[in-house]
Amino acid sequence: MDLKSLQYFTQVVDAGGFAKASRIVFLTQPALSKAIKMLEEELDMVLLERGKRGTQIKLTSAGEVVYRHAQQLLAGRKALLVELDSLRHLTGGSLKLGLAPLGSAELFAPVIAKFRQLYPKVDMQLLVRGGVEQTMALQRNEIELATGIIAFDGEFDGLRIRNDPMVVVVPKTHPLAGYKQLQLKDLQSLAQVMFEPEYALYELILDACDKAGFVPAEITRVSHADFGIALVAAGTGIMVLPQIIAERYRVDAVVNVPLASEDLRWELSLFWRKQQSLSFAAEAMIELVKQQLEHS
Repeated sequence: MDLKSLQYFTQVVDAGGFAKASRIVFLTQPALSKAIKMLEEELDMVLLERGKRGTQIKLTSAGEVVYRHAQQLLAGRKALLVELDSLRHLTGGSLKLGLAPLGSAELFAPVIAKFRQLYPKVDMQLLVRGGVEQTMALQRNEIELATGIIAFDGEFDGLRIRNDPMVVVVPKTHPLAGYKQLQLKDLQSLAQVMFEPEYALYELILDACDKAGFVPAEITRVSHADFGIALVAAGTGIMVLPQIIAERYRVDAVVNVPLASEDLRWELSLFWRKQQSLSFAAEAMIELVKQQLEHS
């Protein structure tokens, strides 16, 4: 049984006979009669009581059941097509986007604003998460797209948004404040302000320090860059940050000294799972990000 045969059946019932229904569905009367007959044979039940030519048809008890369910199925099909059309043309649906705490405001706010302007009826949910949580949320299908630091591999694909050098944020009164450039080994004996472990930048810096032959000493952990820089200004320690973030939250009491390291750079990406089928809304967001990259 297919929906087409059910549609023919309901049209015959609604029209009160085969002759009128055939004009509505653009099918010859013999072809329409054959389609209904095949439906009855498939169900092994008579659905219509057929009178003499020109008289109105009547539903049997079985026909009433089939007619009622056919209406529900056809209405469901129509609703399905309407909903799919709204998704395709972005007049409905939703997009769940995971945002990294670092850099999203500076780099993604314009794109998000543009998306809202173009597709105001798409329900957008912005979830701020650390790098570790972002990956887990994608794997659990809680979000479709995420921003953060990640290596593209067999599971994840995406767009590289930013590749920034790192700087060392030090108090103006610190001996290192006058340096034009620093090496990681220069930080070996210094107390450091670092992000919490759920931030991808935490592991990135730890790995770079390990390659340089030391483990950061006296770590003070924070969740926000501005508070970390405030702690640096107060003399708690130094802080390694992406240049764009350090400049964004810079205060008069600190100096940003460039860090000479090819291994330690801040690569922010928009990424997603390769195995996941992306929604039209997610594809539209990716396209807007590509446009921004082309004009940046």
